[in-house]
Amino acid sequence: MTDEKAEIPSEELSVEALVEQLITERDEFKDIALRVQAEFENYRKRSAAQLIDESDRNSGRLVEGLLAVLDACEAAIAHDMAGVEPIFSSMLNALQKQGLEVLDLVDTVFDPSVADAVVHEPADADGDETKIVEVLRTGYRWKGRVLRAAMVKVKG
Repeated sequence: MTDEKAEIPSEELSVEALVEQLITERDEFKDIALRVQAEFENYRKRSAAQLIDESDRNSGRLVEGLLAVLDACEAAIAHDMAGVEPIFSSMLNALQKQGLEVLDLVDTVFDPSVADAVVHEPADADGDETKIVEVLRTGYRWKGRVLRAAMVKVKG
């Protein structure tokens, strides 16, 4: 009978060891599955962000091509040509709904990231900051990025 008792614990230990080994393998496979799932989710988010960014760049190129039309309309309005302003307003409103922003820079501090200074006037005695006094060509921002810097006259 002592031989049977000696064998039973060794069998139980091997079964317990086997169960422990299976539990360990299960946990390892579960960790691998969770990691792969997280990597795939990150890939999906990154791909979606890249697709949106590429779409914004492509539409930005299209809008950039239309800036010449907006410039021509602005010039026609400045020369009091009749009938141009409704077309200009309509086109500008449609583009603004899609993400175009007109840079309104008059009386602001000069920022070279949004404007190119093409004319410079000396500062008054009290002014130490370079300020924009006139916009010579309108600048635009497309969905947060400067599409075209404004050409400005600065003082200071």
